[in-house]
Amino acid sequence: MNNITRAFIAKRKTRLSIIALLCIMLPLALLFSAGLGAMRIPAGDVARILLGKLSGGEDFLRGISGGNISIVFDLRLPRILCAALAGAALAASGVIFQAILQNPLADPYTLGISTGAAFGATLAIFLNMIMSLTLPAPLFALAFAALTLAAVLAIANRGAGLVKSNLIMAGIILSAILQAGVSFIKTASGENVGAIVFWLMGSLSGRSWNDVLLLAPSISAALVIAFAFSRDLNLLSLGLRSAESLGVNAKRARLLYLLLGSVITACSVSVCGIIGFVGLIVPHLLRFSVSSDNRLLLPLAALAGALLLILADDAVRLVGTGETPVGALTTLLGGPFFIYIFIRRNGAARE
Repeated sequence: MNNITRAFIAKRKTRLSIIALLCIMLPLALLFSAGLGAMRIPAGDVARILLGKLSGGEDFLRGISGGNISIVFDLRLPRILCAALAGAALAASGVIFQAILQNPLADPYTLGISTGAAFGATLAIFLNMIMSLTLPAPLFALAFAALTLAAVLAIANRGAGLVKSNLIMAGIILSAILQAGVSFIKTASGENVGAIVFWLMGSLSGRSWNDVLLLAPSISAALVIAFAFSRDLNLLSLGLRSAESLGVNAKRARLLYLLLGSVITACSVSVCGIIGFVGLIVPHLLRFSVSSDNRLLLPLAALAGALLLILADDAVRLVGTGETPVGALTTLLGGPFFIYIFIRRNGAARE
């Protein structure tokens, strides 16, 4: 057995181990997280509550207090599912944007979609405060994310078309304008700015089943479509000309993935606020340790992103003195970690 064969077998074993680990850890993390909090609930009771509620079998719920059932199913489970869906969305959209823009530093925020969603939600919160309205922040976030994407595409098309440089420049320009708009609203909010800042830092506090119902269909459908056309995404990562020479309608495929990545990013931001670095770090780690094949990378990134955000939310619930925004933790830990990975890669490349 030569060295190449040994390396291939070792790589395959590592890949299978990571896949198995993710598939095992995600449901375990769900059970652990549902029992975590000021009132600790044993994992066995959590499992029985979930089985009883999902199957409708009352026998599973015997001996468990109504308070514990309500805490697990009505308070904690929606929050955990929102974390899983948002983490999956951000990680998968990171894979998409890195592939279509051929930029390893691209993430869901590169094209300004998240900033557009943040501006919409900030505007809704501001209007609710000063005019005593009840405008839905998630719907405003989705609407402004869609408008931002339309503006990015329109600006990019005024140049040489939907090439990566035009898209990135249009995203940077619009993101700067929208960020200035967010800053203006924060200044105008005066003493009430805390509510906006808290939302912008990314939080899973107070998530409900309505939020789950908003996230689950849109994110699941977008991920299924993205996975179905993941072969085209592999070819797009080679460049437009290479993809077209291999039989892919590159412009249409790029537009499809721009829409899919924007939809799942906007849905996540609209419900959970801005949670940074999940879409940047997760694809990098999996690409180095598992595979760069997007047919495998997309579903694995979704699983790993879901697990990462669930555990990050557990951490802020355990160590936070109050309700610490989870986005603050992902940025605080993710930034230095990404710098470490970046320096390590460059050092290895020089050697």
